[in-house]
Amino acid sequence: MLMHIPDVLTGEELAGMRQALAGADWVDGRATVGAQGAEVKRNLQLADDGELRQRLGQQVLAALARNPLYFAAALPARTLPPRFNCYRGGGQYGFHVDGAVMQLATPPGQPQAHLRSDVSCTLFLNDPDDYDGGELVIHDTYGEHEVKLPAGDLIVYPSSSLHRVEPVTRGERWASFFWVQSLVRDDGQRRLLFEMDTAIQSLTAANAHRADLLRLTGVYHNLLRRWSEP
Repeated sequence: MLMHIPDVLTGEELAGMRQALAGADWVDGRATVGAQGAEVKRNLQLADDGELRQRLGQQVLAALARNPLYFAAALPARTLPPRFNCYRGGGQYGFHVDGAVMQLATPPGQPQAHLRSDVSCTLFLNDPDDYDGGELVIHDTYGEHEVKLPAGDLIVYPSSSLHRVEPVTRGERWASFFWVQSLVRDDGQRRLLFEMDTAIQSLTAANAHRADLLRLTGVYHNLLRRWSEP
């Protein structure tokens, strides 16, 4: 399911992030991918162990926590701490598929933890007029979809999708990106649950018959109970 979620960040949050990123020390983005990804990846990122990445990542997670549309679409169980990237001077990322299993940071002496990537997310941090190129191109069974959203908007899509970032030929493209292990592994099941949740919200707003709403809500939760994983 390809889902555009608007206004995840406020104008004040965006202004603060952009001010911080304007003076950031960027590193080669190939440091966080394997050999195949390194062949097609040409961008910059905030260092994983840097204070700025951790601070801005916490702001992104806090914004997601207050967004009901994001929760309904992704049904997040675990989230890899957000990273931040910069494309400029022709920077691009060729077609690739995100890794299926990603390592989570754990305290020393603790067992290693991993996250299964079900949902990929890109949060745009500056406006489309700030740069040329930089479209996120997602390929699925319906063809290719070009995504270039306003600052503060989020795109979520299945991590199994083939995707790329077009070269940025003017300006800079800043974004936060992260992966989610969903409560519901299957994308088709997540889509059905999202559509049912949306219908429930619409019927509630329209003051639909309470008994019918209760039955439909019960079906939603019973399907979620059947399909969800720890």
